[in-house]
Amino acid sequence: GDAALEATGTTISFMPDTEIFEEVDVDAATVTQRLRETAFLTKGLLIKLTDERAEGKTVEFHYEGGIKDFVAYINEQKDPVHKHVVYFEGETDQGSAEVAMQWNSSYQESVFTFANNINTVEGGSHLSGFRSALTSTLNRKAQDLKLLKKDEKLEGEDVREGLATVVSVKLRNPQFEGQTKTKLGNPGVEGLVQTTVNAQLAQFLEENPQDARAIISKTIAALRAREAARKARELTRRKSALDSSSLPGKLA
Repeated sequence: GDAALEATGTTISFMPDTEIFEEVDVDAATVTQRLRETAFLTKGLLIKLTDERAEGKTVEFHYEGGIKDFVAYINEQKDPVHKHVVYFEGETDQGSAEVAMQWNSSYQESVFTFANNINTVEGGSHLSGFRSALTSTLNRKAQDLKLLKKDEKLEGEDVREGLATVVSVKLRNPQFEGQTKTKLGNPGVEGLVQTTVNAQLAQFLEENPQDARAIISKTIAALRAREAARKARELTRRKSALDSSSLPGKLA
């Protein structure tokens, strides 16, 4: 036939050795999740997975929006607090960084970080750069909007409540640390992510005042709930301290 239509490429086969692997059953769900992640992290990449066992079903992953679509996927079952998924990218001689984020009305954070498409479940320098920039940028915005009381300051846990984020960095010589080698150690990456988030998140908030208000209100609600909980705890402690029946027998 026509040479141009002939399939080219590489075929890789492997057979797990039953003497080494107790389990030789490949879990479809694990493979599916890994391939979906990979497709999210490389926008435009098409991945087809065919399970040729009993059901023989094929799934395709292809995301033109890359990690923006990843965040939308995380928030699918949740209720987003603001309309736009925030997205930005930055590059220095350290490498490149992409960040996508959107808050939802839940109370837990879903922050996923990747280095060269490896899921860095233990975080590392890219995560700490993201966190510090996020907290300081939102504090500045909350002050600009005059929504904070005099002595109030947003903490990291306040700004990350209900936040779905994907931080993806690509770098030439990643250093992985930790027991499972899933923590990124490169110190320069912290600055890369920090600078990117500082500049571009501030710009996003400036250009999208409605989203900005919704996001800041969500973080301030978290701050006030945290403060209220702290006061309630202190009150309970003080009450039990004053309550003489809680004194040890000798002193009572």
